[in-house]
Amino acid sequence: MYEPLYKRVKPVDIEEVVGQGHLLGSKAPLRILFDKGEFPSLIFYGPPGTGKTLVAELLASRAKANFVKLSAVNCGVQEIKRLAKEAETLKRMGRKTVLFLDEIHRFNRAQQDVLLPYLEDGLLVLIGASTENPIFALNKALLSRVLVFEFKPLKRDEVVQVLRNALRKVQREKSFPGEVLEEIAARAGGDARRALGLLELVLETCSEGEVTMEDVFKALGSKPHLRYDRDDHYNVISAFIKSVRGSDPDAALYWLAVMLEAGEDPLFITRRLLILAAEDVGMADPVAMLVAAAAHVGVSHVGVPEGELILAFATVYLATAPKSNSCYEALKRAKSWVEEHPLEGVPVHLMDSHAWQKRKSSERYLYPHDYPGGFVKQRYMPYDAIFYKPKDIGREAKVKQRLKELWNERYSEEKDA
Repeated sequence: MYEPLYKRVKPVDIEEVVGQGHLLGSKAPLRILFDKGEFPSLIFYGPPGTGKTLVAELLASRAKANFVKLSAVNCGVQEIKRLAKEAETLKRMGRKTVLFLDEIHRFNRAQQDVLLPYLEDGLLVLIGASTENPIFALNKALLSRVLVFEFKPLKRDEVVQVLRNALRKVQREKSFPGEVLEEIAARAGGDARRALGLLELVLETCSEGEVTMEDVFKALGSKPHLRYDRDDHYNVISAFIKSVRGSDPDAALYWLAVMLEAGEDPLFITRRLLILAAEDVGMADPVAMLVAAAAHVGVSHVGVPEGELILAFATVYLATAPKSNSCYEALKRAKSWVEEHPLEGVPVHLMDSHAWQKRKSSERYLYPHDYPGGFVKQRYMPYDAIFYKPKDIGREAKVKQRLKELWNERYSEEKDA
């Protein structure tokens, strides 16, 4: 039966694992847990091919635990409950059960809650793996019961080392010059599993002897690799956001294509578009926020490559939308005011109806819906200050006109917060 190369050359000891020195190096946190042979429930998050599954297997093996691997994509609550019953039997025999739950962010909040009692009483030790930041993807109750570790993309030289280690294990007939391994590593984008898949293809298509660059291009295609390291990750997204902010859809699409070709996490891009929609488009076109949010949900559901069309649509919409950073500036002014002025209490008429001050005061809250147009003038904060300064752009121009009509004495003059 066929077995992929990455499985055939999989490390069997923690010393063989390449990369993640911040977690597995001497005196690093996961290495300490490995050496102890016991560990609490954990969450590993990071890009594919960075060793999350491998390290989980090695930890479980070291602890002599029953290792069960499931994916949140195709398992549900009933399967978790069945596993818990099996774990209870093993626990009476003195053996722990480690549940490796891949794509744990795919579990909804209710499904995540099912895990809680089993983690609480130690029936299951969870190792969850996710490409999503658990702070956003997992609920607080689950996060409070686990330790979270970030796995980072492998550096180019680390991927080359993975390839060298694999070659030592599988063959002796072919030799690979350094430039050939560099080319394969460059095409992997920090993903060790992908690198080994590319190496396997080269091994199967090349004749014996020294493998040349021509052999690599023949096996993998002659398209030059796209350099995209950790610095590029930040620089390219910066250029992308600045292009969208600058209303240049062509430049924005170019940088989007660069990121997609380099294998960038598409949900990282949608998260940045969400921020941009609020910060840079804002009230000039509030629909931009809905477009960005829909893109995030859509891409998370359909993935790539189909999700690339959703990204392109959202990019062009936001790039061509009118721009206003008035909400961003308003929040800065409000926060600055709070830092520089003494904190005043809530005006009595705005307090909760159960507050004792409210019960003793004659000040009355005026319910806006009881008045024509759903508006009545009253004081809503203890200071006379303006933070939000709408611009004459897009829909915000209408917002500005409405505020002038409602609060003419406030917005008819230029006031600073």
